[in-house]
Amino acid sequence: MKLAEVIAVLNEEFPPALAEDWDRVGLTVGDPAAEIELVGFAVDPCAATVAEAISRGAQLLVTHHPLYLRGTSTVAADTAKGAWVHQLIKHDVALFSAHTNADAAADGSAVALAELLGLQNLRPLSPQLDQPELGIGRIGELEMTMTVREVAQRLRAQLPEVPAGILIGGDPDKICRTVAVSPGSGDSYLAVANHSGADVYITADLRHHPATDHLWAGGCALIGATHFASEWPVLPKLRDRVAQLGVATYLSTLITDPWVERI
Repeated sequence: MKLAEVIAVLNEEFPPALAEDWDRVGLTVGDPAAEIELVGFAVDPCAATVAEAISRGAQLLVTHHPLYLRGTSTVAADTAKGAWVHQLIKHDVALFSAHTNADAAADGSAVALAELLGLQNLRPLSPQLDQPELGIGRIGELEMTMTVREVAQRLRAQLPEVPAGILIGGDPDKICRTVAVSPGSGDSYLAVANHSGADVYITADLRHHPATDHLWAGGCALIGATHFASEWPVLPKLRDRVAQLGVATYLSTLITDPWVERI
């Protein structure tokens, strides 16, 4: 299997055109003509996941987050990211990312998170203008009502366990039926989630002022996971699409959340 063939399948499922204008998705390192036998999947491109790909003998590492989201002027080996690029090239490991295009896709990260809760009647939280069936986030209904605390507990049982855990904002005993989700940094969608009629909004990277302004103005309850944990569920979606090609795959279980201890 050629790298170009794997990329074509990923781009079909998670079209690059769905990526936000500021995003940098696609192939960062690698030769499209290279032979691919093993593909790894991780949330972050970093020293740990690059070393894991090399030790496992992978020819391709697919990550959710891009390596150079804000661009760079150097890949010198005396910089952290430059050193990773050098290691990838030396060991013939390609690096590919599907980021906000995987968030907005029909079967992407928001759907993956929503499916952990069994949400029904899913629709985009922030639909695209030209393709309203696609977009950032999802909103749907629980099969049966439960409290905010019970939703958080159900989520915690299925997400990677990280020291930072899961936080609840608002009344933990509030009864929920309609749930909005947006994996990753989602406080820019607080108003959207509230206007959607959601009883609770699940996202990550909630900042103090946007969260308090939202809650103190009577907004829906909040459940805050870490950025890493909330986006990990998209990895099986990426893996399953590539596995259909008959290529061997693995899912990284390395915790690359920056918060390593809770005191």
